[in-house]
Amino acid sequence: MAHRLLVRRIWMLSTKDMRCLPASAVSSSSSFSTSLQSATARVSFLSRSHSLPRSLTHTSRREVSFNVQDHEDFADRVIKSELPVLVDFHAQWCGPCKILGPRLEKAAAKQKGRVAIAKVDIDDHTDLAIEYGVSAVPTVIAMRGGDVIDHFVGIKDDDELESFVSKFIGQ
Repeated sequence: MAHRLLVRRIWMLSTKDMRCLPASAVSSSSSFSTSLQSATARVSFLSRSHSLPRSLTHTSRREVSFNVQDHEDFADRVIKSELPVLVDFHAQWCGPCKILGPRLEKAAAKQKGRVAIAKVDIDDHTDLAIEYGVSAVPTVIAMRGGDVIDHFVGIKDDDELESFVSKFIGQ
């Protein structure tokens, strides 16, 4: 099974990637080498202008939500954002956070790109949680132009979330 998966992965590589394989990967066993050579032959017909089809296509559509990576990322993508941003302070161990997250994304998606959601894990970014006075999770803070406009703590149902988001957009 592992042999088939490895051959399939090698087959999916482009010729450029094939040159980067270590020599040890090619010389592990004779049957594997035969399979590898067969896979290499299938890939070798590709030129620079052609590539294998990818299962996931790249789209230029702006994502509704994103995970904050660090304080600098928060400043760039939230504080300096032209769009209003809902900052979702959550934790992996928090049950209500797992319920609120998808509901919040659904409410933001209905706004069709007029609002973004920044997800901040308080265990990874304690400094941001302290800076914004987060004492319980889930906490959602609505920000526009770097200013805090509104916030709520706890879980809300779909109608309350849609009302919160639309009120925040309408200001």
